Amino acid sequence: MRSVKILLLLLTLTSIGSMRTESTSTNTTLLCPKNCGTISFEYPFGIGDGCFRTGFNLTCRNHSTSAPRLFLGDGTIEVTRIDMNQGFVYIKPPTVGMGVDDESKRASLIDLENWPYSLDLMERTAPRSYQGLTSTEAYVMGCSAMAKLVDLTTNKTISTCLSLCAANDSSLNRYCKLDLYFTNATALEIQLTRINQTELHLVNPSSIKVIMLDYRNNDLEGVLNGSTTNVEATLAWYMNDHLSCEEAKNTNTYACVSQNSLCHDALHSSNSIGYLCRCSTNYQGNPYVHNGCQEKSLTPAAAANGCVTKCGSIDVLFPFGLEKGCYRDDSFALTCNTTSNPPTLLFEDEYTVTNISLEEGQVELEEKHGYIYMGNSTGTFVLLKEQAIVSWVIEMQTCEDAKKNMTTFACGHAHSSCFDTTITNDDGKFVGYRCKCSEGYQGNPYVPNGCTDINECSSPEKLLCYGICNNTDGGYTCTCPAGTSGYPRLAPCIPINKTHTLLLGVTIGVSNGLGLLLLCSSLLILRRKWKKRKQKKIRKNNFHQNHGLLLQQLISYSEDVSERTKIFSLEEMEKATNNFDETRVLGRGGHGTVYKGILSDQRVVAIKKSKNVKQSEIDQFINEVAVLSQINHGNIVKLFGCCLETEVPLLIYEFISNGTLLDHLHIPDGKSILSWDDRLRIAVEAAGALAYLHSAASISIFHRDVKSSNVLLDDHLTAKISDFGSSRLIPLDQTHLVTGVQGTFGYLDPEYYHTSQLTEKSDVYSFGVILLELLTGKKPIFSAECEDRLNLSMHFLQTVRENRRFDLIDDLVMKEATEEELIDMIGLVEMCVRLKGAKRPTMKEVEYKL
Repeated sequence: MRSVKILLLLLTLTSIGSMRTESTSTNTTLLCPKNCGTISFEYPFGIGDGCFRTGFNLTCRNHSTSAPRLFLGDGTIEVTRIDMNQGFVYIKPPTVGMGVDDESKRASLIDLENWPYSLDLMERTAPRSYQGLTSTEAYVMGCSAMAKLVDLTTNKTISTCLSLCAANDSSLNRYCKLDLYFTNATALEIQLTRINQTELHLVNPSSIKVIMLDYRNNDLEGVLNGSTTNVEATLAWYMNDHLSCEEAKNTNTYACVSQNSLCHDALHSSNSIGYLCRCSTNYQGNPYVHNGCQEKSLTPAAAANGCVTKCGSIDVLFPFGLEKGCYRDDSFALTCNTTSNPPTLLFEDEYTVTNISLEEGQVELEEKHGYIYMGNSTGTFVLLKEQAIVSWVIEMQTCEDAKKNMTTFACGHAHSSCFDTTITNDDGKFVGYRCKCSEGYQGNPYVPNGCTDINECSSPEKLLCYGICNNTDGGYTCTCPAGTSGYPRLAPCIPINKTHTLLLGVTIGVSNGLGLLLLCSSLLILRRKWKKRKQKKIRKNNFHQNHGLLLQQLISYSEDVSERTKIFSLEEMEKATNNFDETRVLGRGGHGTVYKGILSDQRVVAIKKSKNVKQSEIDQFINEVAVLSQINHGNIVKLFGCCLETEVPLLIYEFISNGTLLDHLHIPDGKSILSWDDRLRIAVEAAGALAYLHSAASISIFHRDVKSSNVLLDDHLTAKISDFGSSRLIPLDQTHLVTGVQGTFGYLDPEYYHTSQLTEKSDVYSFGVILLELLTGKKPIFSAECEDRLNLSMHFLQTVRENRRFDLIDDLVMKEATEEELIDMIGLVEMCVRLKGAKRPTMKEVEYKL
């Protein structure tokens, strides 16, 4: 027996020893603590070797005279609670103080360097859907001080503010705010400096206190005036062993080990820095342990009998509730704040509920900070765009799927029916189901016997019954009194002796109606024929007015041109675009609308429907079509022809399917993946096309609107110059043309803008901006940190003057391009965007240098 005990002891010690070597193990055991005093936690957090994931170790300090205290890591940041569902760690707010007689103070505020915690974290919940997780800011309270928040890792000032008090303001609880955005796993220092209050006519200085607060969960006014002391700051936590879900999956350290769990990327400043684990829809629990995500435990509607159903003036009906056992699941839990007068109904303990509609499936909210933030726990709630209204569903599944489990199905009561609903907002479409009472019933479809019969006969203003009404279960009957007949749901009943007269009247009425219908049909047919003849005449007039005969002569001179270019009829265009249907619109711009069309020979084309063209410009338009029809260059969008039977002529181009250079360079959800070789090749092809237009064609063509959105890319990323709506033809004996200024800001030649003289160097400037976009990945007008919107070309010239020419280069370009290539390209861009056009190279020279 003694030997058995010794063997068991050895086995236990061996298992503990093996746990200590696996700090990232999810095999939590009964030996691992799950709380420290009143604060509970779960894996990945833990106390002791082998009980936590790397970076999530906790320290519990016991005190003889007070409750145990919980700390992150080695014990510098005190924890007040941990929210496993939302991914928050609530901490005792870090504070820094400066005495009334002190002139300055420097002190550490918080140190998160190398820890998996963030003050500025976003969660990617879907490919184009993001959710902010953090809500902590630093407040500087007191009078006459300037505060700086410094990132000790980079030694950069993140935020600055002044806390001032006016001389006529006797209160000393003024404050300013330091933004904690753009801070992640870093160490932050506060630098306080006293301001000379005499020069600024301020009140005497006071002591200064800097405190980090979760502004959503704290009474800010109470903190400022000292009446509230029990406050918290919030940290968001994430897995930092890999930069994204894609990297982490299929590795030994992947954290989302539970079945029915999901992985979401964690982002900071639009860059993925790690990932988070969540339970799938309709599941709850801990996704970081095996079988941690369990199906939601639902409260049956019958169990909600006897629950409080009112808070102030608002009815709180199932599936919502105020107490455990009174709501369907935690997402429908509400709180009634009875300390306010009248009592206030709260959603997520934060947003004031002003109305709940079971019929519409909506909750109307108010938020004291001016906007609504939705947490992860609200999986069945969707915030509608630009409204303080939350739409909800019972579950994120269809009726068909929900009925497979009648235990959890919410619409299984008598006279309750299920319907699918789709909620749409900026984040996408969300499909779920709700319940409603069957027709003829009203009430709450989520509880037994909640749908009661509507007594239609008691509401005569809503009832269509001109006879005797009898209420039935779910409906009503309407009959004529004795001695009368008719259709009492449509019209009053008529005495029986008047029935013959009524039938005669009906016969005469029907006959007259048929005659009138025949007359109207004839008139309609005649009108259609007249309208068709009129439209044919209008099309013919438009064709002559738009010089169709002249264009036919111009393109017939060359057999090649006449084969490539065709004058289409309006009927062909309407058939190709399904009568210019809105679903065929490819884009709208300053010059008109572009439609996708399919010709009778199955060629896919782009049809440009321009805005109004002056009659004086028609001759030039015809000449331009004739010239463009002769252009046969592989990097210029081909013109297939035009249609002159409309008031404004239509142009028909080849269809390029892979979007624009703008789409490939400036991606909303991340950085461009265009390689340096692709970017360089696109630049060479576009430069060759513009050089061809300027000098190689039969007549010079200045594009006048060169920009990345007018460089189309096909499936092989071959560049095609498009959109000649602003272009001008220049005779070979002229070098410029005086025109009204037209173009796109950011690409517009400054010299052309001020003089109205359009030259080939105007296109060179615009092309230089495209080269800058390829080099930097930035838009022509872009926003920088702590700066207003900047002009890319002007900012580039400034960095060149300051010998910081590599500061703007895109990271991918820096990795793939050689230093020699970058220096040559920067030099070429510098020449292209010179302010004086005479000092810029020609497009032919640009093509050669590229």
